Amino acid sequence: MSELAIQTTELTKKFGDFTAVDRITFDVHKGEIFGFLGANGAGKTTAMKMLTGLLLPSSGRAAVSGKDVFTQAEEIKKRIGYMSQKFSLYDDLTVEENIQFYGGIYGLPDEKLQKEKNEVITSSGLEKVRNKLVRGLPLGWKQKLAFSISILHNPDIVFLDEPTGGVDPVTRRQFWEKIYEAANQGITVFVTTHYMDEAEYCDRVSIMVDGKIEALDSPEGLKESFSADKIEEVFIQLARSGKRGDA
Repeated sequence: MSELAIQTTELTKKFGDFTAVDRITFDVHKGEIFGFLGANGAGKTTAMKMLTGLLLPSSGRAAVSGKDVFTQAEEIKKRIGYMSQKFSLYDDLTVEENIQFYGGIYGLPDEKLQKEKNEVITSSGLEKVRNKLVRGLPLGWKQKLAFSISILHNPDIVFLDEPTGGVDPVTRRQFWEKIYEAANQGITVFVTTHYMDEAEYCDRVSIMVDGKIEALDSPEGLKESFSADKIEEVFIQLARSGKRGDA
């Protein structure tokens, strides 16, 4: 068996009488690209917040990179990268200044930061705009830069919350090539997406409905189980049973 990057057992989050995440149990293997799907309100954002140390669970168990989400949240934050759905870099800083800033937050030594900064700029094709304010970049370039910065410190796991929202299909494909590169380097990728074609790129996919994980398998396994040609068909079958609003 491969080493586990994430382990959860009956992980639950309640807000008063409302159960946002309802006893979910799953594992993610090191180096795996794990798709975490669900319609709006399914509970996936709440689950991700618990796994990243931003939200304390109500009950259950979970470990991320070997660290307990209840007692070692700060240690988890040091071992992960995170990229939000909304662009999270600073518009009033240049490309180079953003990399420098986040490298400092991650505590990279100066020599290593200079090396990583040049590699990020080159690999993202940003040499000609390295001194340009980020606000002037196309969305796709911003997202690729944000992803590169989220793994600047070589985290054990990177959490990507709908990272390709609003970008064109060609840029989305380029973005996924960078995800593959990260996974090949041993970084575990935990990704949410509303693009069902992207779910096909994952090693395994879970689908949440009303706070519970209703399906979890490889894309091919899910399609076979649900007699579907595409993951989108599987998703629609399950999502139709959902009854609640945003969570």
